[in-house]
Amino acid sequence: MNIIASTVSLTVDDVAASSRFLTTHLGFREVLAAEGFVSLARDDAAADIVLLRRGTEVLPEGLRDQCAAGLIVVFTVTGIAAEEERLRAEGANITMPLRTEPWGERLFQVTDPNGVVIQLVEWIAPAGA
Repeated sequence: MNIIASTVSLTVDDVAASSRFLTTHLGFREVLAAEGFVSLARDDAAADIVLLRRGTEVLPEGLRDQCAAGLIVVFTVTGIAAEEERLRAEGANITMPLRTEPWGERLFQVTDPNGVVIQLVEWIAPAGA
């Protein structure tokens, strides 16, 4: 097997709202769109994101009425402090402010209008290393 791309598919109530959030604040661009569907990508190593409207028939019957919940979409970045400052200035909903964990992870979280949690992470040397 040769994996050539990665995509995260999220089921949301308002596809347009999540799409606007990801294109405005995180630099994604729309690749494909149709009723209740949008595919977003970036030109770097980020996974592509597909947004599907809840209830869409392409979803398995048992999952059609569920929304993305209990998951966090994580992107590893550089310059995390500047990214938090930029997103805060843009009015993004920062739901966990920047913090540093003892194992060397600096992170913060933003949440889109559908409740999708996106965590940005930067790895540093752990405390005491």
